[in-house]
Formats: sequence, structure tokens, C-alpha cells
Amino acid sequence: METREALLKQLNENVFELLATYQAMTEPDRLVYELWTARDVLAHLTFWHESFARNVNDLVHGVKPMPLKGKFVELNQRGVDEMRPLTLEQVLERFSAAHGIIQANILNPSLTVIPYKKGSRDYTPEEHLEIVNGHIQMHLKDVKAAH
Repeated sequence: METREALLKQLNENVFELLATYQAMTEPDRLVYELWTARDVLAHLTFWHESFARNVNDLVHGVKPMPLKGKFVELNQRGVDEMRPLTLEQVLERFSAAHGIIQANILNPSLTVIPYKKGSRDYTPEEHLEIVNGHIQMHLKDVKAAH
């Protein structure tokens, strides 16, 4: 497994590509999946990025984290539904803010494990970064293919 620093560098690159793709997008309401548009995919990614940011921020600051609770399919849809009223720019701002919190905290040596969701095991920061990198890459590939 790569070092935390290398995984954060990869995440930063993935996030840069994601943000650039969405900032250049002319049709964010084009379908990517059967029920989700490109905007919905960004909302989904933002929902999980905010959860990751909250958890690492809480841990670094000595607060008991409150990981998401529920079935993946329900959580995924909840994230999309909660952000539907927002503009693309507002969702991009939220994603960027969450990423800033992750960047500020993920290299803290006090972080040894990070909760993902209730009912799931905790992950090391390196495992979590690998999962997030893969998640973003997978959806970004699909978004690009649809546009």
C-alpha cells in the first residue's frame, strides 16, 4: 500500500480533475446512470466526501465521530436528494470545502482508524484514501463517457 502522503497526492489530482470536469461541463443534467445525472453523481460524491471530512475532523479534534447510518442504497439516494435543490456551483463549493477539511486533517499522525458508516468496519487512513480515490475515479470515468 502506498504511503498516506502519496495517496493524498493522488486524491488531490483526482479532485482537481473532477472539479475541472464539472466546471467545464455544459450539460450537468445529462444522464450518466439510469436515474442519475452528472449533477446527481457530483452530489453523491459530495455527500460521501463531506462524511469523510466530518469524521477525520472530529477525530483530529477529539470529538466522537458520528458516521452515517443506514443502507448504502438509501444513503446514496439521500445524498442526491438533499442536494437536488442546490446549483452545480453550490455543490462544487461544498465538495471543495470538504476536500479542504480532509487535506487539513488526513496526515495527522493521531489518525489511526476512520469510521466509514455504522455497521461497517473502520479503515486506516490509507485504506480510506484508496477507497475514496477509486470511488471518484470510477464515477469520473462514467461522467466523462456520458459527456
